[in-house]
Amino acid sequence: MKVVIPGSLTDLNTYTNAERTNRYKGAKLKKQNTYKAAAAFMPVRTQKPKLPIKLHIDWFCQNRRKDMDNISFAKKFILDGMQESGYLDNDGWREVAGWTENFYVDKENPRIEIEIEEEAS
Repeated sequence: MKVVIPGSLTDLNTYTNAERTNRYKGAKLKKQNTYKAAAAFMPVRTQKPKLPIKLHIDWFCQNRRKDMDNISFAKKFILDGMQESGYLDNDGWREVAGWTENFYVDKENPRIEIEIEEEAS
């Protein structure tokens, strides 16, 4: 199964700066990003996966200005969004076995593509 989050999510540097500025600003950013990820999982929330799952995340960025490690911090929002939507009950070790990540540039269509690999039967 593949889920696509249009656009991008907040990177680590932006989130850290928001937290340092005002804790409510950081909390607001987390809530907004988690909601955006949850919205992408809403259509598949009733299709409970066979656990544990592995995520294959393709980050299609608008440019190369941000470091990959700062971008991939947004996994936190994706995993929390999976829970918020009801797709996963938890994002612990029993539910998520790991992930792989790839990074690309797509100026016209930045997005995050998440392919979910379920446990083999």
